[in-house]
Amino acid sequence: MNKRILLIEDEIEMQELISNYLLNYGYDVVSYTKPKDAIEDFKKNADRYDIVILDLMLPDMDGFDVCKNLKSYADIPVIISSARGDIGNKIHGFEIGADDYLAKPYEPRELVLRIEAVLKRAQKSDRLKISDFTVDESSREVMLEDYPIEFTKVEFEIFVYLLKNRNKVVSREQLINSTSLHHDTKNRTIDMHISNIRQKIGDDSKDAKYIKSVWGIGYKFTG
Repeated sequence: MNKRILLIEDEIEMQELISNYLLNYGYDVVSYTKPKDAIEDFKKNADRYDIVILDLMLPDMDGFDVCKNLKSYADIPVIISSARGDIGNKIHGFEIGADDYLAKPYEPRELVLRIEAVLKRAQKSDRLKISDFTVDESSREVMLEDYPIEFTKVEFEIFVYLLKNRNKVVSREQLINSTSLHHDTKNRTIDMHISNIRQKIGDDSKDAKYIKSVWGIGYKFTG
């Protein structure tokens, strides 16, 4: 499957140049001129994107704020592509979580090389950072801020599935089919595991911060 890029660039000529060039290298590119539209898309589809290319001088919202907003939803690699190439802006970009900073003007080929390098670094890590949680899928470790959470195998599978589908309603059937519970046809088994997960992460079912119940359907991670 081709890597998918979220491009946030309000200069139409530049947007088309980058998009067309990246398409030639086998990337799927989704482009936005308005950062708020991009953020709304990302909130719903963060798991579909592999990397973000972000301009700083955008309408209605500064690019640095966009970067922080995106990073708060998912720990996705971000390359800042900006005419603001002074050292102060570069330092601030890295401080808020940017993975690379490319000052305009530049050759499109250089952007491709930077994307390849950032994605290669990201692939070396199995860590997933969403909301207050850091998950290492290879070691099955979950951290809530700085505190380790001890999950069973099934609890871990359920929790990671909910995290990766943040802000989406997930049915009990989906949870069963995506975990080692797929042989278990009893939907209410999921409720028992969810209850255990909530207890371990300090989530109150009556006033849930992280995992909300969706009556008649299943659950939604909203942290």
